[in-house]
Amino acid sequence: MAYALIALGFVLALNAAGAVNFAHGDLVVLGGAVAVVAGVSLGLPGLALLPVVAVTLGAAGFVAARVAILPLAGRPPEATFVATIALAAIVEHGLTVGLGAAPLAAPSLVGSGSLEVGGLALGRQPLAILLVGGALVTAVWFLLERTQTGRRMRAVSSDRYMARAIGIPAARYIALSLALAGALAGIAGLLLGHQFLVAPTQGAGHMLKAYIAVALGGWGSVPGALLAALGIGFFETFVSAGLGDAWASAALYVGVLAFLAVRPQGLFGEPAGRRA
Repeated sequence: MAYALIALGFVLALNAAGAVNFAHGDLVVLGGAVAVVAGVSLGLPGLALLPVVAVTLGAAGFVAARVAILPLAGRPPEATFVATIALAAIVEHGLTVGLGAAPLAAPSLVGSGSLEVGGLALGRQPLAILLVGGALVTAVWFLLERTQTGRRMRAVSSDRYMARAIGIPAARYIALSLALAGALAGIAGLLLGHQFLVAPTQGAGHMLKAYIAVALGGWGSVPGALLAALGIGFFETFVSAGLGDAWASAALYVGVLAFLAVRPQGLFGEPAGRRA
């Protein structure tokens, strides 16, 4: 579910900006770092940190839009690639200087221990991640599908020039999409930061998983990215339980290559040449 939040934010930023935000994975790490610092300095429990992380990383996503994406809207996509890579490096090195290179643990959402359900022992933290992640995915779906703001965000993502022509302030909704993407990335960092710790160099790994999810789901498809991210999570969980983490990663990349060889457009992508 944490992968789903990362992929959802990634595809929202991709559709809004029209280019890949290579700083997205580092925003996940930044969210975990904010949770670590706020948890220590404010003494807040994990659930109380959710709005703190969401607001802080939403602001970071807004800044990323204003600094590295909107000023380059009229330039080739490569300019945005370089700008967001530079932004990712700034975040990574800033965290290394500020917090050190050693991994840190973010607070848990609801404490440790487990619950017994139907004879099965289920960890409190994984259950909390499922519930929080599911609620956020549902909320984003409602925003995009059932509100005027969401419809305008989708219009700008589909064709910013036509949206601007009918009076929609495209820059405002691009920045809003990037802020939402940042908030989702930050919350994912909080959710992952307790069990998998927070280290400044994790951003590239999160970015790679999000990129794979979007490629498997179909470039720019929100449902495809969500479904592919959940599939990656299930695959890694069950393969690593049986064979170990190293074999799980290797098997994942082999499976990705095999899938894209058969269906290069992804689950919900269009075959090349379908559009007029």
